[in-house]
Order: sequence, then structure tokens, then C-alpha cells
Amino acid sequence: MNNKQLNETSKFLSYILRHEPHTIGLQLDAEGWADINSLITGAAKEGRVLDQAIIQAVVNSSDKKRFTLSDDGQRIRAAQGHSAPDVNLQHIEKEPPEFLYHGTATRFLESILQQGLIAGSRHHVHLSQETLTAIAVGQRYGKPVVLKIESLRMYQQGFKFFQAENSVWLTEAVPVNFISKQNQLPDSSMDKNTSTAST
Repeated sequence: MNNKQLNETSKFLSYILRHEPHTIGLQLDAEGWADINSLITGAAKEGRVLDQAIIQAVVNSSDKKRFTLSDDGQRIRAAQGHSAPDVNLQHIEKEPPEFLYHGTATRFLESILQQGLIAGSRHHVHLSQETLTAIAVGQRYGKPVVLKIESLRMYQQGFKFFQAENSVWLTEAVPVNFISKQNQLPDSSMDKNTSTAST
């Protein structure tokens, strides 16, 4: 598969495994796992050609480890980002670093600075440890802006943080008083159209 095909298949798998498994008749368990043979069969009904080799190629090509395969290779799940109501991944609570970052577009900034960061349709707000990752996420929605989150102070005040298998940090919401705009961004970051996995 070429990079374009890998990217398109990755987006399809993200949509199915995170949000709408029922659209291809797929059942996820409470931990988000799907049977790969059922996924292949369901995708075929929608005209999507998948097999074990294609799925393995997509998993291997994801630099942010978007997907996880079971040890026996028979099941797959998205690492995080679920909105499917039956899925409740049991992430382990963890103390975060002093600061984490959230990438968004400038058009959302005013609303965020009024109401804070909320999970929306997802189960958690997604945060990263690197500004470059946050910039790449923000670029997907428009002109990027990076928000600096006082994550350790939040944690010390009782907010829970989790880290997904692909290193993305998760929390239920971030109140306004822990958010500031990150003004110092890497020089080349605004010009690069960085290709980064969905966080």
C-alpha cells in the first residue's frame, strides 16, 4: 500500500474503532477490542478491502501508535479517542508532568478561554507533552494555537490524569484557570504541514 492508501485506511479504522462500529455491524467490548475477522467482514460489506496484512501495515505505520493489536493478533482497538458509549478503557491513573499542551485552532480560542477544555463527544480531553505534537493537531482544524496546561497543579488539586498506550495524556476536563496561551512556538512549526496521528 502507498502512503495515501495507508492514511485513508487509518482514518477509516479510527472512525470505526473510536466512534461508529455499528455502521459496519461491528461489536466492541468494554475495553474497545474488536474481532479482526468481524472487522474485515463488516468492511467488505461497505466496499472496503481489508485483510490481516493491510491492518498490520496500518498499525505499523502509525507513528503515534493509534491502534493496538492483541497478543494473539486476533483483535484490534484504538488506543484512545473513543466516543462509542459502550467503551470504557481502564487507563491507569498517573501523575502528569508540570505542563502539558493542547493543540487547537485560533477560531476556538475565545470559547476555550471562556469555558475551559471539555471532552465533547469524546470521553477525555487529549493532551501532549510536546508543543510540536500539539501544533500538528491544531493545524488539522485551521491556524494552530497551542495551549499550555498546568497539569501538575491540576493533579495536586484532585484532577485525575491518565496516559494512553500511545503516550497521549487524558483528563476529563481542564478549567480555564489552568490554561494559558503558549506564545513561544518553534520557528519552523507554523510553516510545516506536519503529518501526525490523531490525538
